[in-house]
Amino acid sequence: MRKGTLVLLLFVGTFGFAQKAFFPNRNEDWKTLEAISNAFDTKKLDEAVRFAMDNEYSGSRDLRRAILKGFEREPFHEILGPTKKRGDPAGMILKNGYLVKSWGDTGRVDMTFSVTKSFLSTVAGLAYDRKLIGKVSDKVGDYVWDGTFNGEHNSKITWEHLLQQNSDWSGELFGIKDWADRPPREGGLDDWRLRVLREPGAVMEYNDVRVNVLAYSLTHVWRKPLPMVLKEHLMDKIGASTTWRWFGYKNAWTTIDGVQMKSVTGGGHSGGGIFISTEDMARFGHLFLNRGNWNGVQIISEDWIKMAVAPSKPNNNYGYMWWLNLEGTRQWEGVSETVFYAAGFGGNFIVVDWKNDMVVVTRWLEPSKIGEFMRMVSASIR
Repeated sequence: MRKGTLVLLLFVGTFGFAQKAFFPNRNEDWKTLEAISNAFDTKKLDEAVRFAMDNEYSGSRDLRRAILKGFEREPFHEILGPTKKRGDPAGMILKNGYLVKSWGDTGRVDMTFSVTKSFLSTVAGLAYDRKLIGKVSDKVGDYVWDGTFNGEHNSKITWEHLLQQNSDWSGELFGIKDWADRPPREGGLDDWRLRVLREPGAVMEYNDVRVNVLAYSLTHVWRKPLPMVLKEHLMDKIGASTTWRWFGYKNAWTTIDGVQMKSVTGGGHSGGGIFISTEDMARFGHLFLNRGNWNGVQIISEDWIKMAVAPSKPNNNYGYMWWLNLEGTRQWEGVSETVFYAAGFGGNFIVVDWKNDMVVVTRWLEPSKIGEFMRMVSASIR
């Protein structure tokens, strides 16, 4: 736990000392923050929670329908992975690991869409910590030499380019062409297909095919399915439940060491991705709040976390698949610039606030309302 004036917020008259960060064991309830009124304006906090519940994501609760509607512009788009009907809005607000507020069914497992990307980049961090990846500046083609990174353009791509979504990788993976994913609003098929490639590192472009290329590449580096890696090296160590799942597309198979295994997705754009509860999302956020340390055990290095939340040159608001609340088009005004967050379709968010020792998870909040919601939460802090 960091020392300084922020710790004084957790001094309460009934305790007479600052509370140590709480790390729940598996299936243990989060302890509540006693004397909450000392740290928060409870009236303002209640208003923020009501705001989250009243501003539910407007798309269909049948997420298969919501996905098809949300990406109907894309040529050839189809559902290739599992989907699940969603629940009601839900969320948790934690301070230093203590539960401040919760709403909805926090134990329900739902799709989390591009929040998955922040888990995926963490799997890359686990590989980096174990020297399976030497440097993020290494060419991915030196590790994955099956043709995925062949060619004058793709051969330049590094791990960092994939992590920052500025690789402009060109090709087809599991039957999906890179240019057909979130195409520009201008032009048509020929314009998109015959576009001029941008130098890796020059332009950030949100693109699930290229994210899935990262997942595919990491599967070959680890030489086993990524859900097994995440479970063994992270989720079990932070006491996550056994209910979360990580899916890939129905045709996303690869063979490594003679064993056929599924390559998972970095989101739910065409189905798949991580299906998880609010409570397990909160544990993941709490790990990052504590810079990779869980109750005295360093799960992922602090060096990696610093790298993951450093702004990329082409986009000041994006790191290694984490959004950053820095100056730029994605900044939430009135919210600390130390905030970084995972964000997914339909209003799924894991928000980490280093300045205020706080983690906020919210599910099925209308995405355009997240900045206002976080301003309300921030305004409630004493």
